[in-house]
Amino acid sequence: MTADSLKKIVFGKPLKSSEMESEKMPVWKALPILSSDALSSVAYGTEQILLELATVGLAAFAFSFPIALSIIVLIGLLVISYRQVIDAYPQGGGAYMVSKENLGMVWGRLTGVSLLIDYTLTVAVSISAGVQAITSAFPSTVPYMVEIALLLVWLMVWLNLRGTSESGTVFAVPTYFFIGCVLLLVGKGLYDLLTGNGGMHVSHVVPHSVPAGLTLFVLLKAFSSGCSAVTGIEAISDAVPHFRTPSERNAKRTLLSLGTLLAIVFGGVTVLSLAYGVAPDPKGHTSVLSMVTEAAFGRGWFYYATQIATMMILTLAANTSFNGFPILASIMAQDKNFPRMFSYRGDRLSFNYGIVTLGVLASVLLIIFKGRTDALIPLYAIGVFLSFTLAQSGLVRKWLRERPRGWGRKSLINGAGALVSLAVLGIFCITKFSEGAWIVIVLSPIILWGITKISRHYDDVASELRIDIEQEKVVPKEPIIIVPVAGIHRVVADSLNYARSLSPNVIAFYVSFSDEDEARMEEKWAKWDPGVRLIVFKSRYRTILKPLAEFIERIDTHVSEKQNIMVILPQFMPRKWWHRLLHNQSASRIRSKLQKEKNIVVATVPYHLHV
Repeated sequence: MTADSLKKIVFGKPLKSSEMESEKMPVWKALPILSSDALSSVAYGTEQILLELATVGLAAFAFSFPIALSIIVLIGLLVISYRQVIDAYPQGGGAYMVSKENLGMVWGRLTGVSLLIDYTLTVAVSISAGVQAITSAFPSTVPYMVEIALLLVWLMVWLNLRGTSESGTVFAVPTYFFIGCVLLLVGKGLYDLLTGNGGMHVSHVVPHSVPAGLTLFVLLKAFSSGCSAVTGIEAISDAVPHFRTPSERNAKRTLLSLGTLLAIVFGGVTVLSLAYGVAPDPKGHTSVLSMVTEAAFGRGWFYYATQIATMMILTLAANTSFNGFPILASIMAQDKNFPRMFSYRGDRLSFNYGIVTLGVLASVLLIIFKGRTDALIPLYAIGVFLSFTLAQSGLVRKWLRERPRGWGRKSLINGAGALVSLAVLGIFCITKFSEGAWIVIVLSPIILWGITKISRHYDDVASELRIDIEQEKVVPKEPIIIVPVAGIHRVVADSLNYARSLSPNVIAFYVSFSDEDEARMEEKWAKWDPGVRLIVFKSRYRTILKPLAEFIERIDTHVSEKQNIMVILPQFMPRKWWHRLLHNQSASRIRSKLQKEKNIVVATVPYHLHV
């Protein structure tokens, strides 16, 4: 089996550029692909709120509902705001494009950096929370949390390398299965709450008094932890061009569906956790959603089905990032703010460099933080709220500058979104700083500096290579060609024939290690008489590279501006890979050395062996 055949089996057959439209997403596929991050936050959003309130005592849990309600209001505001982003920037890029065009390139780069960090953390948090769902149902898997997490990350990498359309079909079933399970759970729990089954009453979820020790700082800390439920909303605006036509309308429908579902499942699970009297597991092995499901249905088939669905949706939540990260990186690469290879599509029309890079970064985070969701959460959401703030601020400036129809209403909406996002960002930075948020705060300007250097490099290269097409013409130059030879054989003959077809100025260069070797080579060359002058250098230190470099340097000092120096390397290619180990590969070493020199053209004349 050839390498190409194996590649087709593993990743699928290559797709033509004309098949791009078939890879675009209808709404039913876009929801699981781009919304699974936000939807899956129900598995850990409520739990993070309760973990912060638990430091005060069980009496503080009643305040989780008002906190969840304020987060739902924030979700609604962001959905409205990002619908306006989709209208204003249907070409995609979301917050990055808004910030770049309205606040300047520096702010655009900062937005891009913050989103790329957030996408990386989304993969790590989602996968680690998915593994927690497995350990909740099967405690014997706890010692293997990191290994399971890494396996899931690279499963996602593989699926995404196979292409958007194929991965979307695979992801649709578990996403809708999870939505069905959670909606059924919320429905059953609300029925129990309203009918008083199991001793549940509405009064359980209403705070009656402020318990001792519940300070504003604790409430803000719980609020910032719960805001992990908001991440993922921006991914839809990044990927507008990847929707089926009409792309803008389909993107807005997907965003509205996401906001509605997220409000229902996040708010519903928070209410049920209070009504059932669920307290979070401080060790992090059993999730709140697992305990709520067990309280509602018992530890039967529906419990295990929900846990499996939760594990799958949390794993698939990483897919939001596996779509958002490569798309954003490709847009930034086109703007010279990221390495250029990130803008290239692979055989399956996916951005392979972005997908693999994200897999590597997420794997490193999971290993460092040992696959624990609670250890990763403090790093989470800073990037996304920074991008929210900059995007909404950029839109306000756009409306005030252009004053389109309804600009006053749009400015008010985006202005409110910017202020709220800035407030949440400040809360998050202050309350989570000592728990690990400082890492993101320190890392962001370092990465910003790095991509600024990348951009300047591309600008410098473009400036140096730019020509005036009206003034500068192509002038033919007759090269001086040097052919290093190690003896007289068929590969040398082919190389000399090729060199003489390009220029009459051909020199064969031979390095001898002894006087006898020098005399023998000169005698054989004179007898062969290929019509090419032979220059023999004697190497005192048994090396080829240094004498060749010195010879080229001598010629370069005497060559005119109308001539180039060219080195043609004879090289035979063994038929089997292990045959290469039996030869010294001198041509490869010479090529590597000479390509670092100025104004030297290096070419290879290959000869494929049949033995």
